[in-house]
Amino acid sequence: MATCKRLAIHEDLTIYHAMEHKQQLIGALEGAEVLELDLSQTAEIDTAGLQLLLLAKREAARRNIALSIIAHSPAIRQTLDFCNLAAFFGDPVVIAAHEQV
Repeated sequence: MATCKRLAIHEDLTIYHAMEHKQQLIGALEGAEVLELDLSQTAEIDTAGLQLLLLAKREAARRNIALSIIAHSPAIRQTLDFCNLAAFFGDPVVIAAHEQV
């Protein structure tokens, strides 16, 4: 059975927290076969945060680790859509009923 880890990031994925999150993401890959990211509470993301997600996805692929975002906050969803990266991450995006227009 695959070793599955889950990492929930509650802080903003911004340049102000970039080094902390980089260490957290790379550390979470250690010993994992599957890493699930819960970004449902991440209120803000900037280009530094987006670069961290790209780095984590690529590093996971290099190590043959399945990395997926299992919960997207509106900010994460909007940024991935705006940058046309939803397909790169390949995760299903669930929109809560209260967010639908």
